[in-house]
Amino acid sequence: MTDTWSETALVAISAQSGTDVKFATITETVDIDIGDKDFDVIASLAGGRMVKFTPEDVTTVTLEAYPIEAGTTNMTANTTGGTGFFDLMHSIDTAQPLVIASDHIRNKYRLAVMWTDLSTATDACAQIVSPTNTALRFVAADGYFVSVKPSFTDKLLKFTVKYKVPPFDKTGSANIKIESVNGSATATLTALASYTSTVKW
Repeated sequence: MTDTWSETALVAISAQSGTDVKFATITETVDIDIGDKDFDVIASLAGGRMVKFTPEDVTTVTLEAYPIEAGTTNMTANTTGGTGFFDLMHSIDTAQPLVIASDHIRNKYRLAVMWTDLSTATDACAQIVSPTNTALRFVAADGYFVSVKPSFTDKLLKFTVKYKVPPFDKTGSANIKIESVNGSATATLTALASYTSTVKW
């Protein structure tokens, strides 16, 4: 079993009813701010304290990346890898030249991030078999890209991209899962299914 996860990770983004597009090659950092499952405290006149639970908060994933294109050509059917981010916040363009105008459309996306010691793995959605290999995977579905901010202040074009997802959908079903296999027993981290309006993972 590995001691730490370091240096490399896999990132996949899928539009609903689209393909899983690989974004690791243009992404430098991933920060996952899982929403707090917090509570407030109510003080009683007797000096006691009563816990008032607050609903679990939104999870935000922030990517720092270095794309050279406005988006990814035909994001819903792309198999070669992600090349840009503006189409994740607006409408997808299917051919070059990519023209992405601001609009009122909000598309749902699934985001998967995986760390693994399987050196041949190229897809964050792939199956990992233990005890041969170990892996840790974060998956969020039915979320939205809410921010794409380019910066050229240090003479290198860098993008900060934010994805937000509620912990549950309107039926109370989970939108987030975290899974792993530790390599010490026979187990399989199953591949993620295609993301659709009825299948999250």
